[in-house]
This record gives sequence, C-alpha cells and structure tokens, in this order.
Amino acid sequence: MATGAVPASFMGLKSREHGLGFVQSMDFVRVSDLQRVKFRRTKVLVISNQSSGSEIAELQPTSEGGPLLVPRQKYCESIHKTVRRKTRTVMVGNVAMGSEHPIRVQTMTTTDTKDVNATVEQVMRIADMGADLVRITVQGKREADACYEIKNSLVQKNYNIPLVADIHFAPSVAMRVAECFDKIRVNPGNFADRRAQFETLEYTEDDYQKELEHIEQVFSPLVEKCKKYGRAMRIGTNHGSLSDRIMSYYGDSPRGMVESAFEFARICRKLDYHNFVFSMKASNPVVMVQAYRLLVAEMNVQGWDYPLHLGVTEAGEGEDGRMKSAIGIGTLLQDGLGDTIRVSLTEPPEEEIDPCKRLANLGMRAAELQRGVAPFEEKHRHYFDFQRRTGQLPIQKEGEEVDYRGVLHRDGSVLMSVSLDQLKTPELLYRSLAAKLVVGMPFKDLATVDSILLRELPPADDNDARLALKRLIDISMGVITPLSEQLTKRLPNAMALVNLKELSTGAYKLLPEGTRLVVSVRGDERYEDLEILKNVDATMLLHDLPYTEDKISRVHAARRLFEYLSENALNCPVIHHIPFPNGTHRDDLVIGAGSNAGALLVDGLGDGILLEAPDQDFDFLRNTSFNLLQGCRMRNTKTEYVSCPSCGRTLFDLQEISAEIREKTSHLPGVSIAIMGCIVNGPGEMADADFGYVGGAPGKIDLYVGKVCIVFPSLA
Repeated sequence: MATGAVPASFMGLKSREHGLGFVQSMDFVRVSDLQRVKFRRTKVLVISNQSSGSEIAELQPTSEGGPLLVPRQKYCESIHKTVRRKTRTVMVGNVAMGSEHPIRVQTMTTTDTKDVNATVEQVMRIADMGADLVRITVQGKREADACYEIKNSLVQKNYNIPLVADIHFAPSVAMRVAECFDKIRVNPGNFADRRAQFETLEYTEDDYQKELEHIEQVFSPLVEKCKKYGRAMRIGTNHGSLSDRIMSYYGDSPRGMVESAFEFARICRKLDYHNFVFSMKASNPVVMVQAYRLLVAEMNVQGWDYPLHLGVTEAGEGEDGRMKSAIGIGTLLQDGLGDTIRVSLTEPPEEEIDPCKRLANLGMRAAELQRGVAPFEEKHRHYFDFQRRTGQLPIQKEGEEVDYRGVLHRDGSVLMSVSLDQLKTPELLYRSLAAKLVVGMPFKDLATVDSILLRELPPADDNDARLALKRLIDISMGVITPLSEQLTKRLPNAMALVNLKELSTGAYKLLPEGTRLVVSVRGDERYEDLEILKNVDATMLLHDLPYTEDKISRVHAARRLFEYLSENALNCPVIHHIPFPNGTHRDDLVIGAGSNAGALLVDGLGDGILLEAPDQDFDFLRNTSFNLLQGCRMRNTKTEYVSCPSCGRTLFDLQEISAEIREKTSHLPGVSIAIMGCIVNGPGEMADADFGYVGGAPGKIDLYVGKVCIVFPSLA
C-alpha cells in the first residue's frame, strides 16, 4: 500500500458511507492504544488515543492483508508532477527563504571559530563562490565572543552574507550569539537533553510531561530573544543525535526525528514565533528521505507551512559524497520539497557550493516546468518505509545453452554500454567490466558488470570480437543488442532489445524461438499500449526516457510505470536507463543519476541502473553506477564510509585522517566505517557503521565498535 507509517495521532472510529474513517487530532501526540475492530470482513488493529479533533481521513492497511490500519498521508503537492510545496517566508538577515524565493545554498566553516581572521577569510571565499548564507560552529563563550568580531569584520569588508550559529549542548551560548548572528541552529537532541548514552529508559506519562516542561523552560528564553532581535532559527534534528528519551519512546527512527523537532516547534508556536525552518538530517539517504516526508505529512495534518532545509549529513567526499547528497536531496526536490540545501562534503567548504548550486538548479527547473506525467492513481508505493519491489530474476529454461541467471543481480544490477572499438581489445574490456582474469579468461567478481548493451554487433566474420562476446555470455553476463542488429547479424544467445511498437507489430517473432527479450518503455505511454507487456515474457524492462525531455519527468513516469506493473501483477525486473548527452559535466551526471534513478531506488522501485555518456570515462560510469546502488542501500561492493564534513568542533585534521583510513581499509567491501570529527553526531551516526573513529579531545580519538567505545585515548 501507499504508506507504512504510524500517523501523528488519531482517536476512535466513525462509520462512513464508503468504509471506515477516523477522527484525527490537530495535536501531535503519542500513540497510546491499539483497538481491534472489524474492517472489510477482517478484524484489524487501529491505533488510537483519547484526544479530540475533527479532521477525517481514510484508513487503509499498512500492507496487503495486514492487521494495522493507518491513514493515507499527503507528503507533497502532487504525485504526478513536480510542484513546489507552498511555505511561508522566513527571513534570515536580508535573505528571504521559502517557496516564493529561489532555493538557497549554504555551507559551514571548518576553521576554529576563535581564529577570527581565518574564519572571516573563509566566509569571504564562500560568499564569493555564491553561497546565500554560512553556518559557523559556536560551542562555548569564547567562540560566542569571537562571533561579534567576525560579524563586525565582515560588515567592514562589505560582506553582508547572513551568518548562522550552530549550537549543541549550550543554551547560554545560543542566548549570547543571538544578539549578533542572523540565525540560530538548535539540535533538539541535545539542546536541553543530556548527551545520549543509548540507554533504554522507562517513562510514565508524568515523567515524560516533566521532561517536556524542562525543555520549555530551557528553550523559551532563546525563542523570546530571537523574536526580540528578529532572528531566524533552524530546528535541526539529526538521526545521529536523538536523545535517549526520544529513542526510548519512539525508537531510533524517522518518527522519533519528527517528534523531537515538533516538541521544540510547539514551544515556538506557543510563544507566537514563526520565523523558523525544519531539517531532518541523516547519513543514510533512505532514512533522510523518509524523515522529511513524514515531517511534511505531519505538518500538513497540523496545517503548518514552515520551510525545509535539506541535507544528507556525513555524506563523505568526492563522488561518494555527491552521490549520497544527490540521492537524498534530489529525491525530495523532485517532489517539490526543499527551500535551502547544503551538500555536506569532507572537503573545503568552498567546494560544496558548486554541487549545491547544481542540485538547487535541478530542483528549481523541475518545479518551474512542472515536469510530470498525466495524472494517475498511486496505491502501491511506500512513502515512509522502505519496501523493495523485487523483480523476478531470470529463471533458467529447459533447452537453453547458456546460464541466464547471472544477467541480473539480486541486490541490484549494473549494466554498461559497450562499443565495437572496445571489442578490439578483449582483455582491456574485461578489466573495464571489473571481471577477474585467469590466463586471459574473464570471470565474474564482487563488482563485475552484470550485463552489457551493444548497440551495434560486430560483422559475422569478425571472429575475435564475437569470441570476446561469447566468453562474456559463457560467464552469465548478458549481452543486449537491438532487434534490428539481432535480425541481420545474429549473435547466438544474445538478448534482443525491443520497443513496444516492435512488440505490437510482431517483428520480434522473426527471431529464433526462445530468444530472450529486453523491452524498452518510457513510462508515459497509454495504458492500452502497455497491455502487450502482459503477453510477453520479458527478461527485463529498460525504463528509457530521453534525458533532454523538458516536460516529462523521468521520476514520475517511472512511478506511473511501476504502478501499472503492480496493479497488473507484472513482476519483471526494471532497469533505470539514463542516456546523458555529450558534454555533460561529471557533477551533473552524478547529480542527475542520483536525483532521477536514486529517487526511485530509495522507494524500492527498480532493479538496477544503466548509465550512458559517450564522452565519459568507462570506469567512472561503472563506479558511479555501483556508488548509486550502494548509496540507495542496495548492493554493497566496497567499504562504506560515514565521514563528517568537519567544522570548528573537529579535533583533528579530518581530511588527512580520512584519507589515511581509506587507504588502509578500502579493501573491506561490506564493512562500514564512521570517521567523525567530534562527539556531537559521532556515536549516533554509527548506528549503521561497524567501526567508528571519533574525535574525543584535541589531537586524540576514541575508537568504537558500533555505538560502544572500546578505546578511550582522549581520557588519558
């Protein structure tokens, strides 16, 4: 079904003409009860509480035949096109933020805040690169005092870029810096709560209420000061720094992230303060996307319209960091969500601005053109929890001469386009496909390409090229070639690429009986044209929409296609095929792949990727494809690094240490290593990591296994 999330709050049931509904409270409250009722001849559980309210919504099972009913919640303006979510305008100094304004780009300084000259110089370089605002870490009184000098120095140099104070654990510091900076970022996980010890705590209703009263007592003075001075605020939840209280009650989950932020937002609203934005950051793009969607769904229930700051935290460096950010941020931008973004990279902050701008431009253009497809009903996509639609992998058929079971991989497939020129040097081609070589013969390895697309077959008398292809087919690597090529220059055991027109005319029937078919579809065809898929045994579908399409959205066309397949119980695998035009910048290719294919894979829609870019390096395209699958938490083929971008809190040279760690551990596929500059998000973001390297004191680090610290040199 379309949702698997627990909603904010709701109570009781009311009978309706067309089934059951529930009364949903306008307060964001905790789930307190489960009731068993009869629904469509089935006894089901309904989450309820005793609040009152008036909003009615439809109930549906969380999954087909499931016992738990939840509401279908709206998280974006449109499911069939990109429409920017309407928000209020929040002023950050002289910069307006919200749906009526451009998507703002920002970054964070990495200098020691107490070093005023170095920080000012870095802010100026960032501003010169085109950033709209800059965040600076402020961890203590000395840093807060330095902020006055930083602000004054920048103004004297005619730099009026808004400055944001990044606050953790220090309400008194926030109070001081609010007098000079334009915006305060507070982390609900540690502003009033103690640092998480990852302990499960037991709370009564009275205990929980006392905790909320404590938060209000600590946080209210800052809200009043921000009102007085006209400052903005970001209520910024991090998956890695949720409090023990929140995790004990809601779990280490998107739900806990949203509730943590809402506790602070309610205090702001109670004090009639509305100049704030939300963020829901995580190092895992899948968790990040789910958290933002749930946040917006709950804001829609409440009638709130606060802007969103988007970001994947601890994304890493290079193409890995850009890909993770593209998957998380790009997915949300395609749905019209996001008003300011930051691409967090383990690189100098100036280097973040260019990919940040590219992502912002992608989101702005999609919304301006309102890219999409014809309206369709969506009933099967899971918005708030990851449930992968796994296509039926190829099954060996009686009489087949080769093994087709390896042409796709169960955890996600990588396909590559190969040229005739590459066939002239077979061993070089095998290496490019990441195959192992034994006496010149190829064998599949952990990260070997699964299938290749060959748009032109070698002549029948080119024995060397055909032998090279036969050796690939013999190791269960699929070779896909157009129908016209297979009809005129047949390659035994190759798979024929056909489109819907070639299927409808029956041209494919000229092929030898038993030939495997790969069907190319756009996703925006008439449903009548897609009907032929019911009568064809396709090994896989290639979702192939020209990248230069201005009005049609690849993401929405694919969602429409998957809806059709699910509705008709068609479970053939779907590969996302993105052909990039010549001259595409590398960053645009990474961001385009992450934003278009990644936006589908994070919803469990798709079984692999085929990136084409004729003028790009073959190894780069292959690595980008595997990075995309790993970033979407599908196929893990290399060491995973959760690496923070560094800031003034960092207690060692993060870029240098990160490079050293990668050099010594890059041979460990399947292992996840967190490299964190300080304790703020360290242990928490290691929820997905096997090992952690966290700054504990200047020049010293603590070593973790999971969330457990096993070596404490920082205490020596």
